[in-house]
Amino acid sequence: MHVWRIPYPSCRKGESPDFTGDYPPLVTIEPDTEPRHLMKNRLRALLDEARDGFSLPQAFYTDHDLFEADIQAIFGGEWLFACNAAEISRPGDYLTLEVGRESIVVLRGPDGEIRAFHNTCRHRGARICTDASGSASRLVCPYHQWVYGLDGRLLHARQMPAGFDTSRYGLAPVAVQFVCGLVYVSMAPDPPALEGFRAAVTPYIAPHQPDRTKVAFTSTIVEKANWKLVIENNRECYHCAGSHPELLVSLVEFALPEDAEEEEGLAALMQDAARRWEALRLPHRPAEGGDEFRCIRLPFNRGAVSFTTDGKPACKKLLGDFTDPDLGSVRMFRAPNNWHHFLSDHILHFRVTPLCADRTAVRTTWLVHEDAVEGVDYDLERLTKVWLATNNQDRALAENNHRGVRSSAYRPGPYAPSEFMIRNFVNWYRARMGAFAGRPTAALARAG
Repeated sequence: MHVWRIPYPSCRKGESPDFTGDYPPLVTIEPDTEPRHLMKNRLRALLDEARDGFSLPQAFYTDHDLFEADIQAIFGGEWLFACNAAEISRPGDYLTLEVGRESIVVLRGPDGEIRAFHNTCRHRGARICTDASGSASRLVCPYHQWVYGLDGRLLHARQMPAGFDTSRYGLAPVAVQFVCGLVYVSMAPDPPALEGFRAAVTPYIAPHQPDRTKVAFTSTIVEKANWKLVIENNRECYHCAGSHPELLVSLVEFALPEDAEEEEGLAALMQDAARRWEALRLPHRPAEGGDEFRCIRLPFNRGAVSFTTDGKPACKKLLGDFTDPDLGSVRMFRAPNNWHHFLSDHILHFRVTPLCADRTAVRTTWLVHEDAVEGVDYDLERLTKVWLATNNQDRALAENNHRGVRSSAYRPGPYAPSEFMIRNFVNWYRARMGAFAGRPTAALARAG
């Protein structure tokens, strides 16, 4: 497995962070600077300012107190994509997620089960796993060497008095659910249901057999932009023609089958693809995900079968039981923090985690068939070149967007028809924040 990571910056309220290390320091989000009821009153007022079909008021992208509300209302209460189970394939393998001030460790135990815990020692609170990923037979706090099993139980606490009850000081658990080998975690005491999402997307992604893959490469970059701007940039391809030449070798810009009807060549491309997919019993029409998630299979440009600079396959060994490389890609998104591409020859996972109001980590994972051999079945540079370039281009776009949003001249602007997926995301976000602030959902939308 190859890993590439851009250093995380330090992140303090009111400062312009510098890059200071190869892994994020403890990200300190200051406590609410006003009583919670006043913060919620302010949130309700800002939600009243939001207009349907327009970008959000400035504070939602720049304000540190509202960022803390995002962490509580969104990331503290929803299911977050963590990884593919193939990323922690062996007992003892683990990885961490940094979400604002929170840190979560996801690991595979000796029994093969995947579990997640708050990455916080029960002694005096130090972070236990300080690397982004690794492997360990036990979890040992680096501060005072309290030792935990991979099931979260406290095994040893040196110098504690006789009679000290280790059973009372296990790691705080985090809920875990699985969708075709994709691992989702939730910090909520009572997580929302995930069954509807799982049932809707499984027919699309199960044929790609994500659980029979291995990691070829991962990269993590930090974008100097609010997490919502990072998501919004992904939710439209309005910008693609001017920004993503490598991506558009393969990717068609339309987001719905009906969009292709406007151009004769695209309509024929969609019709041909739909006939082939239906013969293979591969679903392709949009799943019913409302504002929460999206799942659809769309074709690549004619003659292209993968995300490569010439459109030809990136990996000779196809996923699952596929024999036809020309299957387009399943595009799947789920709020608040992940999108994916499932191709015939590889899978791409994108995980977004907010660090502070103006810093967001974007982690990309490339996976190939579990039996594929680097240098024989795939070339790593060829496999990763398109999306490494695209991610860097998107980083520049999101950062420029954030700089502009901070201007005193910023006012929310209207979405283009092709930006309907941003509108869906923003509607989802406003509904969640409204519930957090005690505002009925029906009161959130206002005509633009």
